[in-house]
Amino acid sequence: MFQATDDYSDIRDAVGKLCQRFPGEYWRAQDREMAYPKEFVDALTEAGWLSVLIPEEFGGAGLPLSVAAAVLEEIQRAGCNGGACHAQMYTMGTLLRHGSQEQKHRYLPEIAAGALRLQAFGVTEPTSGTDTGALRTTARLEGDHYIVKGQKIWTSRAEHSDLMLLLARTTPLTEGMKKTDGLSVLLVDMRDALGNGLTIRPIRTMMNHATTEVFFDDLHIPAGNLVGEEGKGFRYILSGMNAERILIAAECVGDAKWFIEKAVNYAKERHVFGRAIGQNQGIQFPIAKAYANMRAAELMVREALGLYESGKNPGAEANMAKMLAADASNEAANVCIQTHGGFGFAEEYDVERKFRETRLYQVAPISTNLILSFLAEHVLGLPRSY
Repeated sequence: MFQATDDYSDIRDAVGKLCQRFPGEYWRAQDREMAYPKEFVDALTEAGWLSVLIPEEFGGAGLPLSVAAAVLEEIQRAGCNGGACHAQMYTMGTLLRHGSQEQKHRYLPEIAAGALRLQAFGVTEPTSGTDTGALRTTARLEGDHYIVKGQKIWTSRAEHSDLMLLLARTTPLTEGMKKTDGLSVLLVDMRDALGNGLTIRPIRTMMNHATTEVFFDDLHIPAGNLVGEEGKGFRYILSGMNAERILIAAECVGDAKWFIEKAVNYAKERHVFGRAIGQNQGIQFPIAKAYANMRAAELMVREALGLYESGKNPGAEANMAKMLAADASNEAANVCIQTHGGFGFAEEYDVERKFRETRLYQVAPISTNLILSFLAEHVLGLPRSY
């Protein structure tokens, strides 16, 4: 139904074929058990799709963010769930842009080969939420180690990751100091840390997202694992957040395409009162509107990608892409359930599972209200609301 308008049709086809090996039955089984889809992640890794952003010198493909976006969009469009592994795409930018040569040579080849997973991103805390400058996790330098104390929440895939990018306060917040100063990024080797100051507790949620809360109790991290300069971590993760929002937006576009195609096919096949329900404008119009909104979101994703890849700041466009795409996928999900009627709630149709999965992106990785506040202040010049 949908034709890609970029230059990555071969990549999209290859990802789509891989996803055919993991049909709805596979995802339903994972969902029932709240299990991590290891086989799916391993297949993506072996095919090289999770290392597309890693430079060739480190064993990756050295491709731009738009390729990562195409990969993740196709995963969602095929009815699979990239939430199990998408963090490796957007956390990679922090290490690539700000990591030392020693860190890149040490970790990137193993990540590219699939020997290591960089899936965990430790930023959000229970008391601060999206107010990153208010985080309380501290990292105190003593000799050649940082001593980390604190807690993170909604740290997805922590149980299934070898490495974590952790944002912690290395300089105490004092009066007159900008809240986002004094934060640093540390690369945590979770294989060594688990049980030695690091505790992970899973959180069951309405979708199978492998999310957790993480506790640091005097965890020792080598000083050599500091990414970039001390105190400049907030700026480092901002570029990663733009990439995150763009890639999540691409996933939402893929979800919307899946829902729309599912709704269209069902509307053609389902007959009530002697005719296909798709003949009724009450069915047609909501699907058509969902399609139009999906296409509009898709265009914003491409604009954000163009700005990102040209080295410009796509802050506004990344946020708008994420909001519009999340809205489009949420609308398409509702339309798809309504089109299916009672069958939309039946597990075997996969609609209810995908509905739960895509609903997350109205809230994460940043809520719609905060995006609107950002646009109001930084784009429209309205007074700061918080």
